[in-house]
Amino acid sequence: MKTATDPRHIKRREAVKTLFAETFTKQPNLSPLAHEILKNKKKLDAKIALAAPEWPIDKLNKIDLVVLRLAVYELEEGTTPPKVIIDEAVELAKEFGSESSSSFVNGVLGTIYKGEDGK
Repeated sequence: MKTATDPRHIKRREAVKTLFAETFTKQPNLSPLAHEILKNKKKLDAKIALAAPEWPIDKLNKIDLVVLRLAVYELEEGTTPPKVIIDEAVELAKEFGSESSSSFVNGVLGTIYKGEDGK
């Protein structure tokens, strides 16, 4: 069961904070996770755009986009069960995002997980 002291949760929280800050200014000392997400940003954004066609990437709430990038990266990596990744992303969206962030993130990731994004 996930707790606030779970090292995986802490790692994801830190990645979200770093990636969010990176949307505004270059960040020194990126974690390996954040570095990999940024390296694959175009591919991740393409998957997100297919899953949420009515929301252009440049119009998405920045924190929602960062949480989605993290989750889509982890889904592609395949080392964590998809439902765990989605649950964690929804929790991060609740923690950092707006009131509607968690349901938006859940919907986009559900679409990607079901393969409705053209995968």
